[in-house]
Order: sequence, then structure tokens, then C-alpha cells
Amino acid sequence: MAGQDHSITYPRCVPTSRSVSLVTLGCARNEVDSEELAARLAAGGWTLRGEGEDADVVLVNTCGFIQAAKQESISELLDATDSGAKVVAAGCMAERYGTELAGELPEVQVLSFDDYADITARLDDVLAGKKKPAHVARDRRALLPLSPADRQQARDGRQADLTDLPDGVAPASGPRVLRRRLNGAVTAPLKIASGCDRRCSFCAIPSFRGAFVSRRPPELLAEAGWLASEGVRELVLVSENSTSYGKDLGDLRLLETVLPDLGKIDGIDWVRVSYLQPAEVRPGLIDVMTSTPGVVPYFDLSFQHASGPVLRSMRRFGDRKRFTDLVSRIRDRAPEAGIRSNFIVGFPGETAGDLRELELFLSEARLDAIGIFGYSDEDGTEAATFGGDLKIGEEEVARRVTEFADIAEETMAQRAADRVGQDVTVLVETVPGEGAPDGEGPDDGAFRYEGRAAHQAPEVDGAVTLLSGRTLRPGDLVTARVTESVGADLVARV
Repeated sequence: MAGQDHSITYPRCVPTSRSVSLVTLGCARNEVDSEELAARLAAGGWTLRGEGEDADVVLVNTCGFIQAAKQESISELLDATDSGAKVVAAGCMAERYGTELAGELPEVQVLSFDDYADITARLDDVLAGKKKPAHVARDRRALLPLSPADRQQARDGRQADLTDLPDGVAPASGPRVLRRRLNGAVTAPLKIASGCDRRCSFCAIPSFRGAFVSRRPPELLAEAGWLASEGVRELVLVSENSTSYGKDLGDLRLLETVLPDLGKIDGIDWVRVSYLQPAEVRPGLIDVMTSTPGVVPYFDLSFQHASGPVLRSMRRFGDRKRFTDLVSRIRDRAPEAGIRSNFIVGFPGETAGDLRELELFLSEARLDAIGIFGYSDEDGTEAATFGGDLKIGEEEVARRVTEFADIAEETMAQRAADRVGQDVTVLVETVPGEGAPDGEGPDDGAFRYEGRAAHQAPEVDGAVTLLSGRTLRPGDLVTARVTESVGADLVARV
């Protein structure tokens, strides 16, 4: 909101001999959690060390989403124990497995989300050699069993604030005031909600992240203003399901209201929304995301598949026609809009006909960015109980992943090639070699920079190599003509 002070005062770090290094794994939501933990620790007198630097304690913010992520978390914890520092496991994997993880790694202190508010005391105990018994994992949805509508009705009845929730429901993931940036990137995630009320049969996230809890707009605007004061130029709104934002506050269209306010914050050039549920993308939301100054026309749509029967087994909605119509509506409003999605192949019961539906959809939709994942059973999910002839062998799942990864790469390359000759706005992110002249072939005398166009999200959607005859800085927004495509990446000249 223009004219308002969105600043937040953050405590200064008190010099001390206690030091901690934070290692963050997984998604952007975990990145926000780590910055909240860092703020609490700094306020409690801990000195923050960079990842890999010597520290008294290494705090690993783990990921527990899929098997590969869990294996990476275990490897990181084992590496940390070799450093000689005290090691603490927090985050999704620690929350999801609790005592089980502690039993496998007795040298590691395993913490729950419930420990985040007192993280300074927890690490003080670790440094003093006091070990807290690991928590017994539980379904965190049970902490807030009411539906979003019932929650809002209860709040209205007692005129309570959003923070009036049961203990442990939304510790660092929900209402909060502390955050300390751990890097100087010009892009930063802004968490708008935590948890999920959906019941996708393949997904365990709601069980350890809990029920869906939205943050109130004034809190989001205040944090966004603070991020702008820290040099951030692009906000990436993150949650488990951004299209559900506001439903527990009694306003299903709240995202459409808050986006224009975020786009008006001084210093913020781009606002990007991630994690959209296709079944919940309303025409009004498409209008706002394709016409609001400062909001980039970018749609991170969680399709997961294009076959109606497979989606029903996943306890999701839609099919190839509905999804193709949605993509068409977006491109009718903004032809150059970026659209990305992830897909699961090898889901129990998936047939050749289902795969054909997915192949046809990828051909018709021509998405800008595509992730292909092979199905694997996740503990505690409904799909893990699907047995008999429905199960697809690991080798066949791997074959399907390879087949569709090739289709995805070709599709993304074609979509990128379509942009050659167009003008794009690019956010400069890095200055390799401090902008030294390239000196190679036809680019002789041009400075080379790395950045992203509006249709590209951080880290996952490709990048733009910028050729410029003038010096640029991280955070600059420049217009450039696309001269070449390399896979999903672009080369553009200012």
C-alpha cells in the first residue's frame, strides 16, 4: 500500500562465542524458515557463520518431501557430524520422523517445529551437552481439526487474532515477526501461508506441515517492505497452495486483493506467485496476474498429470481438456506468460492410454518449464496402500521418466525458440567476472551478465545470458532482444 511504513525493526546480533552454521535443504519455504531461525538465534546472542565455515553447532534444515530429498538430508547430517561440531536436525524430515531419525543418528539432536520459538534455548542445551528426547512424530493436521470455514467462524465469534491458535500449529511457518537474510540475492521468497488442507493421495506434506493457515495482509506487506529495504527487487510468494490463500480468513479472493498492494511497494519491481492449484485458479485471479503493474504474468500450475482417471486416483481434479482450456485462457490474456508445472509418471494404475493423454497435453500446452518425477511410495499416504496389479515396477517407472523427460526438454526448447526475436525484460542477478568484457567471437566487447526474464522463476526455469555494452548491476531491470535459445535458456542483447 503506497504511503504506508512497512518496515520491521529486527534485533541486532549480540557478539558472543557461541556460533552456528545453518544448512538449508529443499524448497523456498524452508529458506524462509531458516531465515526466521537465524533471526531468533541472532537475537539470542548466537553468531551466524556461513555454510561450511567452522561453527560450534551446525543446524541442518532438512527436507522430507521425496526419497531423494530425504537421502540428501541424511548425507548432509552425516557430513556435519564429521566436522566436529554439534549437529542439530530441524525441518520437514526431522518433523516427519522424530524419534525414528534420532534412533538412526544418535549423535544428532532432532528438533520439531514446536522447538522453533525457543531455538536459542535448544541450541544452548546442545552446546552444553544436554540432549532433549526427540519428539514422537504425529499428524499435525490434528492440531487444527476444524475446516477453514469453521476456523474463521470461530475467530469471528471470539474476535480473536490469527495468532490465537493452538500451540504448535504455526510456529515458524505461520504468524511471525523475525527474519534475518542469509544472502544478498535480489530475489527473496515471501511465505503467505503454511500447511495444506488438500488430501492428494501421493503427498505426505499436510501430515507434517499441518493444516492451512494464511498470514494476514498487513503482516505480508510489512515483511515485503522490509525485504525491499534490504535490496530485494523480486518477491516470490510461496506456500503449499497459494490459490487457497485467504480461505481460512473468510475471503477466497484475498490473493487478488493483496497482489496489487504488494506490487505498489517502493523498491519491489516484480511480484511472482508460485504453487497454484489448477482447480482453484479463478478468472479473476488470471486477470489480476496478467494486468497488475509489478505482478509478472507467471503461472506455476500444479497439474501433476493430464489423465482424468489418474488424477481421480491422486484425489485431484481436472483432465487434459480442462487443463488445455486453462492454459488457453491465460495465453489469451498474456500470450508471453510463463507457465510451468510438474508431472508424476508411474503412478499406480497408470496405463498406456493415460500416458498418451499426458503426451498430448504437453504437445498442446507448450509449457515454458516442465518437471518430470517418477512415482514412489511415501510413508503414510493413501497411494502407498495401492497394491496388486496397480503397482508399477521401478524399472518401468524409470523408463517412463526418461521418455517424458525427453519430451519435456524438447517442448521447453521449442517454447524458448519461439521467443527468439522478441524483446524481454530481464532482472540482472549475477555479474560473472565483475562484468569483464567477454572477448570471444561475435560477442567481443560485450559485457556478459546472468539474469532471468519475467517468464522464468528462480533456479528452476532456465536463465538469460545478457550481452550489454554498458555496465549493469544486480537488481537492474533491462529490456533486451532475444538473439538465441539454448534449451530452455536464452541469450539476449540489451
